[in-house]
Formats: sequence, C-alpha cells, structure tokens
Amino acid sequence: MNEPRVPGPPVTTPGTTTPSVATHAHAAPGPRTSLGPVGLVLAGGVSVQFGAALAVNLMPRAGALGVVTLRLAAAAVVLLLFCRPRLRGHSRSDWGTVIAFGVTMGAMNGLFYQSVARIPLGAAVTLEVLGPLALSVLASRRLVNVVWAGLALAGVFLLGGGGFGDLDLVGAAFALSAGAMWAAYIVFSARTGRRFPQADGLALAMAVGALLMLPLGIAESGTKLTDPTTIALGSAVAVMSSVLPYTLELLALRRLPASTFAIMMSLEPALAATAGFLILGQSLSLVQAAAIALVIAASMGAVRTQVGRGKAGTPPAPVTPVTPVAPEA
Repeated sequence: MNEPRVPGPPVTTPGTTTPSVATHAHAAPGPRTSLGPVGLVLAGGVSVQFGAALAVNLMPRAGALGVVTLRLAAAAVVLLLFCRPRLRGHSRSDWGTVIAFGVTMGAMNGLFYQSVARIPLGAAVTLEVLGPLALSVLASRRLVNVVWAGLALAGVFLLGGGGFGDLDLVGAAFALSAGAMWAAYIVFSARTGRRFPQADGLALAMAVGALLMLPLGIAESGTKLTDPTTIALGSAVAVMSSVLPYTLELLALRRLPASTFAIMMSLEPALAATAGFLILGQSLSLVQAAAIALVIAASMGAVRTQVGRGKAGTPPAPVTPVTPVAPEA
C-alpha cells in the first residue's frame, strides 16, 4: 500500500467509486491495451509488491527513511510534471485537505518501510491491510461483518504464531500503524478527489509527503541520498510502486467495477508474500500461509457484503475511496 498503494491497497471502501476516476468510468472508453482491466490491476499489484521488495534490498544502502524519501520525491516529480496541477484558485479548505492527505501519505509510507525493515514483506502487508478492512467493516455496520472481522483476527493470531512470538513486535506495531494511516489515506483521498480535478490533488499531496519525509531521510541517510546508484534505485522503486501501478489502475477503473477492483486489492498480501519469497528469499510456513489466506478471505467477504448491501436496495456506505496508488510501494 503498503503506498498512495503510497497505496496500498490502493484499496477502496467496498461498493464505492472513486470520484476522480470511477465516476467517469463510462463517459469515454480508455485507450486499448493488450491486457484487459483485470490484467492491468494484477500487473499494477505485482509492480507494487516487487517494488516494495526492491525497496527492502535498497534499505542497507539508504536506510528505511531514506528509501521513503527517494520514492516519494521521485514520484512527486513525475506526477507534478505529468499533471501540472494548478496552484491558484483553491480555497483554504482545499489546501488543508491536500496537506492532510500528503501528511497521511508520508506517515503511511514511513511506517510501512520501518515495518518491512524488521518483518517479512508478506506479514507486513497482511497486518497493514487490516486498516482498510476495519474501515470497510465499520462503514458497513452489518452483523455479518463480525464474521469477517473474526476471520481477520484469526489470521493475525496465526501470523504471530499464536502470540506474535515469531514476529518482531516493533515491526508488527509499525505495520498496524501503517494500516491505520492507510484507512486515513482512503478518507483523505476521497475528499481530495472531490476537490481537485484528475490526479492534481494526488500530485500535490505526493509533494507534501516528500517534503515531510525529506528532513527525516536526510537525518538518517545524509549524503547517501546523493549517490547516483541510490538515486537510480530509489527512482525505480517510485516508478514500480507509485507511477506504474497508478497508471495501470487508472486505465483499469475506466472499464472495471469498483467492487471488482476492491476484491482484487484484497490479494495484496498474497502478492507481497510471493515477491518476498522470489526476491528476498522470505519463505512462509504453512501456518503463516493460512493466516494470510484468512485475512484475504475476510477482506473479500467484507467487499462482497458491501456490494450485496447496495444490490439489496440499501443506501451504500459513504464514499471513501482511494485513488489507485499502492501504499507500500
């Protein structure tokens, strides 16, 4: 989200649409691509998690906060150049919203990278996704969501070896805190999307997040951030974790229902575990794999419950989507 899917999930609150993207989903068809919308979302998810794995490998060179700084700064530069957001004509409330969005984004990424520096990537994303899942359950207010919450808690219990004895407690706390920031990111993303056209608000928020993390990154990494190789690798992380998945998911949401998108975002822990295994050599025990499966099932169940609620004629939950950008990337 891990990033926005700085993100992670980008996850949307199940049954809602993204104001800056999905509300225009049928206005005009998006450009044709060789991949269908589902393939685009999967490609974005793979890019996010493998970008996160690359970030873990970069941490010994630049430190966790240094990697966050490089990622947010590079992504901000790309988005600002691409979107060229208008700076004038916005109210004080507009700027307050985008600043809050940027602060949340910076905090989410900083906490997540502190987590993956201490615990396996799959475990970190599984714990982090509890934030959006909790937001979804609370927004639905249906008794059946107690079942999904119970499944998620069972997964967390298994992931911690029955008491978190197998996980670094500080790393787990960072991941849970990142999840809380991810839930806040969803709320502020929706508000920003209503106030700024296209991805302008995201670009400005990304710049705010980069400025927030800059002094922390400099304090931790100093002149390491000026090393050309480190800058190149940090830029690669930004492209894989923010720019590329955002673009792919933006295209996908023009042809893909938001509910389907949200269900696919529930697969993030599995993608993260795969990336951790292939890139970082982080293997999972059968119990840990079962734990991740329980959390994924809980997230999918919450999504389908919310969608079913809308189909039954009950008014949907308040619009609280995430602009599709992966937090943990």
